[in-house]
Amino acid sequence: MISHFQFQPLYENSQLPGWKFSFYFKKQHYTGIYHQSGNIEWTTSHPNEDDEKKLSAQIHELMLFHVYEK
Repeated sequence: MISHFQFQPLYENSQLPGWKFSFYFKKQHYTGIYHQSGNIEWTTSHPNEDDEKKLSAQIHELMLFHVYEK
């Protein structure tokens, strides 16, 4: 389960799409960039393949809730 999820706009002009995010999963810190298209660009080491699929789905849901459903 993801813990301590945080995000912030990638650009000073918050109208431009793109967000930096960070969280902990299995006691490891991960960071990345969430693009408007829903693509995730990992800026730290990638989680293993099985975890990456689960994490991507969770991140997508969190971003939809926090960014698009305000």
